[in-house]
Amino acid sequence: MPLIEDANLFMMCPRPHRGAFTPVPHGFSVRPARREEWDTWLTFPFDTQSSKEAYRPFMVDYFNRVYLPKEADFWRACQFLCDATDTPVGTCFLWRAYGTVTTLHWFKVKKEWEGKGLGRALLSAVLATAKAEDGPIYLHTQPGSYRAIKLYTDFGFSLLTDPVIGYRPNALHEALPYLREKMPPAAFYALRFQNAPPDFLTLVQKDPEPEF
Repeated sequence: MPLIEDANLFMMCPRPHRGAFTPVPHGFSVRPARREEWDTWLTFPFDTQSSKEAYRPFMVDYFNRVYLPKEADFWRACQFLCDATDTPVGTCFLWRAYGTVTTLHWFKVKKEWEGKGLGRALLSAVLATAKAEDGPIYLHTQPGSYRAIKLYTDFGFSLLTDPVIGYRPNALHEALPYLREKMPPAAFYALRFQNAPPDFLTLVQKDPEPEF
């Protein structure tokens, strides 16, 4: 059994709440990742050198399976939030998973840059590109990302309540006590919940290898 911090949670947003959007701060910019930054992207989700090395095979396999068949689309979609020296400090992007549904992928701000409003600004820039016909937007997260879950909630995401999403168990029931402990009370009680649409559940059952 995985630690509760690493268990599966899933969220859905019919349309981003633009009242939560904030501009990119002065001195920062959002731009597409470059092909020569592939190694930077591979290691971005991880805070320590040991975890970067341990998860590199997984990240390479994920890239080859999900993005490589549409590599040009990946390099157009994947966004980096950069500081004044053009060094990436955050990343995320929207991706058409299974060729059909819009999903938010790999949201991450480097640990040393957390707490400065950059995650909200990055999500604002990325979600602002979604058109009405792109909704709903789905994402996969973990209870350990409770700060991100608060942000997602601000943008209009709800936690999905279905016990299984595709081939992955949904740990929502087990995660709620953990989230209650970790999140400020106002943020916890602002969480929203809903069932996934039946056509989405049918779609993600077609492939045992998740694409988000």
